[in-house]
Amino acid sequence: MIESPTNSKVKRLRFLRKFHRWMGIPLILFFLVIGVTSILLAWKKKVELLPPTLETKVENGTWLRPSELVAIGEQEMVKLGEDSEVDRIDIRPDKGTAKVTFKKHFTEVQVDGYSGEVLSIATRHSDWIEKVHDGSIVDFYTTGDEGAKLTYSTLVSIGLILLAFSGFYLWYYPKLLRKMKE
Repeated sequence: MIESPTNSKVKRLRFLRKFHRWMGIPLILFFLVIGVTSILLAWKKKVELLPPTLETKVENGTWLRPSELVAIGEQEMVKLGEDSEVDRIDIRPDKGTAKVTFKKHFTEVQVDGYSGEVLSIATRHSDWIEKVHDGSIVDFYTTGDEGAKLTYSTLVSIGLILLAFSGFYLWYYPKLLRKMKE
């Protein structure tokens, strides 16, 4: 029995519907997480997920050395009983401040670049949201390397690409079948 060209396309279309549905169901949770965290990250300054950058009270003077600013941030974490291992320092010369962030938690210490005064200590919510967004939150709380992040990003990206292709064909094949039947 010879199969008609439309029958093979109908079979392919049925397979693609099942594939699209069963691929989409487990991935929908990840897409929702990525979508929600994307919105939060885009609006992080407007909804105050990032502590506002404060300005120095000193008119002019000599900046403290970065090592001194880091030491001030470390001392503040020791006072609070938190881990004091510094991840990075973000220096804002136009505002006269430096933001010291840490490797093991999401705290930020803002230090006046001229006087060394601690201007604020606050949680950087945008940092943990970013880690949820890219999957590195698992690595942050477990191994510390990037294995989970790479696996998560790769699988979700491949899933999104496959869903895009199968979605296109779910839209296109019925149109093609109608033309073939005419």
